[in-house]
Amino acid sequence: MSGLRARLLLGAGLSVVVAGVSLPVALAQTAATGANAGAGSAVSAGASGAQAGATPAPVAPQDAPFITPSVDADVLYELTSPTGDAVMKQRMRWQVGSLRQRLDPQGSDLFMITSWPDHTLTVVDPGRKRKSVMPAPSQGLTPPGHPAMVGTYARLGGSVVAGESCIIWRTKDADGHASDVCYTADGLLLQVAQQGQITVRALRVSRVAQPDDVFAIPSGLKQEAPARP
Repeated sequence: MSGLRARLLLGAGLSVVVAGVSLPVALAQTAATGANAGAGSAVSAGASGAQAGATPAPVAPQDAPFITPSVDADVLYELTSPTGDAVMKQRMRWQVGSLRQRLDPQGSDLFMITSWPDHTLTVVDPGRKRKSVMPAPSQGLTPPGHPAMVGTYARLGGSVVAGESCIIWRTKDADGHASDVCYTADGLLLQVAQQGQITVRALRVSRVAQPDDVFAIPSGLKQEAPARP
């Protein structure tokens, strides 16, 4: 699993290892560990003005966005490197009742299950009948229906991504770089932009109940040590 390199946070600190493309996107909950921790339209005129140099004022903590989905969801994302020379798709499924997430990178039979109650991230390689288990990327998860507990957020304006309305917020990634993130009212991350480049955007959003078997770890897999960058 040496190809598992880049870390991606989707919304509520939903952090995963992404195969094949290096995307320095770290949003939402990673503030707890350093600074601050995806077809749609471009940002609104108000957001464009902020990106052009204006410094929006952060909102009060109680007015911060909801960054953990409060509904079961199935979202297809397009991920683009900051230089625009690497693009891949990734499917994200989320079950709010159990606080579990599954990610399936395009072009790979690998998939990843994160369980926040268990504080584990499991990378499953069905072809090789192997799995790797490591600590979940974020120890603190903002509960669904609650505003972000860490980091600062400045409201820039509204947008429409994958047919869904969302609000664009200016925050910072784990390296301290400004990131503009678009969240729906129920906590789904639809888009991420850094320095004017959209690096994550939702192509398709479905709010549908996710069955338990989506998040089940197959039996009979041999456990091996996690890959290191």
